[in-house]
Amino acid sequence: MLRIAILGGGIAGLGAAISLAGRGFDVEVFERHAAPTDIGAGIVCWPNASFVLQELGLLDSVAGLAGRPTRMRRVSWTGEELGALDIRKLDELMGSPSLSVLRRELQAALLSRVDGLGVRVRYGHAADRIEPSAAGPASVHFANGATVAADVILGADGRMRSVARAFVHGDNRPRYQGFVNWLGTFESDRAVFSESQIEVMDCWGVGVRFGVVPVSRSKAYWAGAAACPEARGKEPADYRAELRALFRGWPSPIPELIEETPSERMNKIYVHDHDPIDTWHRDNVLLIGDAAHAALPTSGQGASQALEDAWHLAECLSSAASLEEAFTAFTKRRHAKNAAINAGARDLARSLFATDPALCEARDRRSKATDYEAMVQGMARGWSSGLPMSGRPGAPSARPQA
Repeated sequence: MLRIAILGGGIAGLGAAISLAGRGFDVEVFERHAAPTDIGAGIVCWPNASFVLQELGLLDSVAGLAGRPTRMRRVSWTGEELGALDIRKLDELMGSPSLSVLRRELQAALLSRVDGLGVRVRYGHAADRIEPSAAGPASVHFANGATVAADVILGADGRMRSVARAFVHGDNRPRYQGFVNWLGTFESDRAVFSESQIEVMDCWGVGVRFGVVPVSRSKAYWAGAAACPEARGKEPADYRAELRALFRGWPSPIPELIEETPSERMNKIYVHDHDPIDTWHRDNVLLIGDAAHAALPTSGQGASQALEDAWHLAECLSSAASLEEAFTAFTKRRHAKNAAINAGARDLARSLFATDPALCEARDRRSKATDYEAMVQGMARGWSSGLPMSGRPGAPSARPQA
């Protein structure tokens, strides 16, 4: 039985732990933080992610925590309708639901399943370096002095300072993409959102954007974003004032969410991604999740692709005759799809965070002229590719459109 050490206890790491433990592998997770963290605000588990959650035995528990978005509305900062995407049709084509969920609640569901499978998560283990060995597999050395040798080391240690990516690729520096995200989670004791349908709101301005994703009538997560040429400092006491200045006068419920979200439920992130790389493994070390293929949040697919990695990896390790064969097969399955998602996310970000008003007006006109039915069909084809879903696997990958 292979012993597998997973670096990172986020969605990619925990998803892989569940998928691999379910196939009988000996799995242990090493997380750098001292306890579970609440990083990020929320996630839409698109149908490809829900397919994996079903395979992992988690769909019912996550669905019980989540909303079921019905459509995604695009609107300008002045309130002009720019078009809408029918999420119910996407779900129908792909054969699985779209679910909006707070990240901390998804994380808790994954941890509960990990615990139920008897997988140990060792907190306070920040990987310091991975060292090769002439006599055997590479081993991980942690900042706390611990050393772990395993048959397989999975680098699920994120996009910002992945030790595994440094070992595999030599360069683990992410690329700043020129915009900043303020994230928040909103929970109220009163009904704020529609009872009949949950609508994702994507509001566009000149160099700025605000998205709202309801989870229930009284709960939502949101992200306000703005072009920012260089990464600067972060002062939590200033977040609300920064948001007020950027989004004053924008359509409801944006100003209300800014005012009513507690400061401790806000965060600020200077957004980075990685250029695609062709090689995801070296010796017994394999990259998954953001360490392998970090895409911008404009992809909408970060968590979904992390969960897909978990499913595909278990398939590859279970069927291959050697680690080299399994790692090569995994990379072949996952590389092209994620490279296309990465490129599409960058294209959309360039459009959303353009600071030329004329370019933004042209973008909005294109959005109003978009064939959203065709867009849904393309998303279904692209996002279901490589999975046994309803959306015609193998079709060209869909890119987000401006």
